[in-house]
Amino acid sequence: MAKAKITALLLAFVVWPAPAAAQTAKNVILFLGDAAGIPTLHGASVFGYGEPQKLFIQHMPHLALMETSAANEWVTDSAAGMTAIVTGHKTHNGVISQSDAAVRRKKDGEPLKTILEYAEERGLSTGVISNSSVASATPAACYAHVNDRGMEGEIFAQILKPPFGDGIDLVIGPDREEILEATKALGVDIEAGLRERGYGVYDSLDAIPADAGRVVALFDDEDFDLDRATQQAIQILSRNPKGFFLMVESNLHVEDILEGLERAVAFDRAIQNAAQRVKADEALILFTADHSYDFRIHDGGRDEPLFEEEEMPRLREMTEEDEQAIRLENVRRDDDHTGEPVLLTAQGPGAERVKGALSNTDVFHIMMAAYGWTK
Repeated sequence: MAKAKITALLLAFVVWPAPAAAQTAKNVILFLGDAAGIPTLHGASVFGYGEPQKLFIQHMPHLALMETSAANEWVTDSAAGMTAIVTGHKTHNGVISQSDAAVRRKKDGEPLKTILEYAEERGLSTGVISNSSVASATPAACYAHVNDRGMEGEIFAQILKPPFGDGIDLVIGPDREEILEATKALGVDIEAGLRERGYGVYDSLDAIPADAGRVVALFDDEDFDLDRATQQAIQILSRNPKGFFLMVESNLHVEDILEGLERAVAFDRAIQNAAQRVKADEALILFTADHSYDFRIHDGGRDEPLFEEEEMPRLREMTEEDEQAIRLENVRRDDDHTGEPVLLTAQGPGAERVKGALSNTDVFHIMMAAYGWTK
């Protein structure tokens, strides 16, 4: 009898199916809400829908809390925060994708290869979109390496000299005049250089042709349609059979409270629309923030508007005093980054790694693993 049981157990062991191999992602889209702390997301849901937890990103199937510290400070800026996310290494505030051996404005650290550059190295298409300057800290950390985030001319000019692959394929964002002036001050004719490298250079979303290849679109106004830009980018980058990496940033600082909350609601809709456009079994979609921000709902009833009628004129015309601190009936805001953990949510191949309490450096490894890559 014992022998029969042993035989049955052995047979069961032999025929037990092996675990399925983890599915890899063909595409990764990283959505980055600049300063989109958990209180800001909560405020956006209440402001936009009159209820908590109504944002799409709040219902993505995998989530974690992500700590955001810099190499030697509890509170990060966007440069160090995004460097950690896209390279897997912490660095100092103000430094763009260089190691913590860098001294801001004084000394370079070792260049840190970014997830975008790993993608370029492997022949994928790559892009960044932002409604902040595309030479500012968050997008710059994806494609450039400098010891000071303020070096916008040097940052943008690095598009012409990519260290890996043939360089970033798509760049969409504002501050056209500032970028042209900053590169011109270095003796660089950036538009001519871009065209020589095969980019189409455009000044509006309407100007980008449907069959565009490599795209640099620089606008004068930051209030372009980020949702539409994301849809166009997915269409362009998806032509590469090897896949793509795309980073989309929205500035969700709430210095201007109404604008910040409205942008957060709009960004969430853009993320939902992007998720519906791509094939669910091919694309890892992530949302997170580089750091949190000092905004809170501190009072109010569920059956009342978040802002009282008499507060609206003040919110529409913020004064210099309000820019530093504002106290309303239900909301308070100080114009500072803060150090508490932020939300990280995900769906698609590799999203199961998003769980528990993570570091900002873990996001890089999650994206690499989703592609099935090792260094």
